[in-house]
Amino acid sequence: METMKSARKGGSAEVGSDLSEQIKAATKESHVRAENTQLMLSYQKGQITLAQYKVLLCSLYEIYKALEEELDRNSSHPAVAPIYFPQELARLESLERDLEYFFGPDWKKRVIVPAATHTYEQRLRKIGQENPELLVAHAYTRYLGDLSGGQVLGKITQKSLGLSSKEGLSFFSFPGVSSPNRFKQLYRSRMNSVELTEGKKAAMLEEAVAAFELNIQVFDDLQKMLSITTETDQSKSNAAATRFPASPILQITIGLCVALATIGAGVYAL
Repeated sequence: METMKSARKGGSAEVGSDLSEQIKAATKESHVRAENTQLMLSYQKGQITLAQYKVLLCSLYEIYKALEEELDRNSSHPAVAPIYFPQELARLESLERDLEYFFGPDWKKRVIVPAATHTYEQRLRKIGQENPELLVAHAYTRYLGDLSGGQVLGKITQKSLGLSSKEGLSFFSFPGVSSPNRFKQLYRSRMNSVELTEGKKAAMLEEAVAAFELNIQVFDDLQKMLSITTETDQSKSNAAATRFPASPILQITIGLCVALATIGAGVYAL
């Protein structure tokens, strides 16, 4: 909470009264930290792997499922209604198509997410029930972030994974938005029109910082989950190699077979 308060205090002194500007200033430090997580650095280097992308899609699905269900349920709330654009922004169906492409028709049985993703989801459910106006902070940080980087990240993903078509990349596409820049201007204008007391505005700024912190925790947990999977696979390969020390040729052959099997099992599990 201290981090949230300090970020809000530092940002508010430098910007005007527009809520969008204040959120941008309040989340500046958290934004930089999010961009420097290992998962995002892999994206910036154009080195995203299939395993990274698949676990990311799984977490995004759970996050957007909670966010969009709560936005739908609170669509008539005076703070939510101005920024409610389901036709233009909704990501859930896009994520479902991507997950089906990578996991197959029974993809729902294969969605695995870390604890941080559940924490994020629970936070969205809680504020949707108790303080719906705070959903604005999460919608703003998620949707405008996706609109800003969607095209670039989509191309990086396609190139990194060697995909020959746009299949599996629906998340990055916004067919209902002809001009991302103009739409972001409209969105900020609508958000700035929301009437909030000083107390609720302060809570909104803190929630925006919390949204970034939750995302950072998700990115970190995803990378830890991938690291554990990799270490487990390496341990299995090493154990198999020590069981067959007699013949170098036999050792190499069996080692390759075990490596291929464990990689296949790891991808299947993700």
